[in-house]
Order: sequence, then structure tokens, then C-alpha cells
Amino acid sequence: MAFDFKKEYKEFYMPKNRPEIVNVPKANYIAVRGKGNPNEEGGAYQQAIGILYAVAYTLKMSYKTDYKIEGFFEYVVPPLEGFWWQDDVEGVDYTDKSAFHWISVIRLPDFVSKEDFNWAVETATKKKKIDCSSAEYLTVDEGLCVQIMHLGSFDDEPETIALMDDYLAQHGYINDINSTRLHHEIYMSDARKVAPEKWKTVIRHPIKTV
Repeated sequence: MAFDFKKEYKEFYMPKNRPEIVNVPKANYIAVRGKGNPNEEGGAYQQAIGILYAVAYTLKMSYKTDYKIEGFFEYVVPPLEGFWWQDDVEGVDYTDKSAFHWISVIRLPDFVSKEDFNWAVETATKKKKIDCSSAEYLTVDEGLCVQIMHLGSFDDEPETIALMDDYLAQHGYINDINSTRLHHEIYMSDARKVAPEKWKTVIRHPIKTV
């Protein structure tokens, strides 16, 4: 059986639909940065997703090539994730999606080194015929966070975030979103195949004690 992050680390990928506090360990990601409306057809966000998956699957299938990654074991590519912010906006203004800055990411297994990553970017660019040079090897140490499973459209997230904020106020925490600790989403549903009212999205916010 291939290693599946969603099953092995359920506490980070399958939270309940009520807020909970977690301490998220440091992890490495394939990352592509950009700005603009994620729904724009053929826009920067959709191009970024194509690059992420090209590199992710090149690494996943590397064992079938001449390139050998030390410590490799077969695994399921983890779900798409994203870090989001808007300049000069506290929280998120869902009515102005063109103002979004984002870092789209897919988690990497710990055995993938920077050297392995560079090989995958170069190989994916050649084989997939798309420029993957905007992909970067990103290490994120999230630390103390509050998270929840949001069910439904992204536009309905404010109600779920309000639940998280109420929970923090009751338990002696406050949000710690800043230029380095960001609003984080993990997409557990394929938006192309699932109706918006059934989308499952992990929402995670960095926090600190009052």
C-alpha cells in the first residue's frame, strides 16, 4: 500500500467541523507564488496548479526512471493547499478576489531533498513541455494553529472563520496572522468533480496565547 498523508496524519487533514488547536510540525512543499483571481480561466492560479502537479507526479514516479531518490517509498500525492492574503486587508475580502496573493503548495515527503526537487523541476519542464521554473522548494513551520473542516463554497468561509474566532476568544488565544504566518487552506475535494455545497476544505489559522 502506498503511503497516504491524509490517512497517516488525519489530525492535519481530516479535522472535525468544529474548531480545534493543533501544533503543526515543519514540512517541505513544492510552491508556486502568484497574485490574482483563482477562478480566472487559464489565469496565473490555474497555471500554477499545472506546474505543481507536473513536479509532484515527476517525483512520485521517479522510481520508474534512472534517477533514484535516497529513502524513496511509494506514496499518494498529497492534496493541494494554499496560503492566502490581501494587502492592507485584515482577514479576507471575498468580494475582491483579484486582490488575492497566494502561495499554492503540495506537500513533499521528507525524503525529497532540494537536489531531488531541482531534478524534478528540470525533468517536468522537459517532459511536460511546460516551464516549471517558478516552482520553489519551500519549508514552512506553522506551529500553533486553530483549524476546522469547512463544508461548502469558499465564499461561505467567513461564517466558519467566525466559529474559529469565537473558539479562540473562549480559550485564551488570538489570531497571529501576519506577513509570515498566513491563512491556510487544504483542499480535500476535487472542485471539478464535486458540487460546491459538498466541498471539504481545511481552514487553518496561526494563533498565539493572549
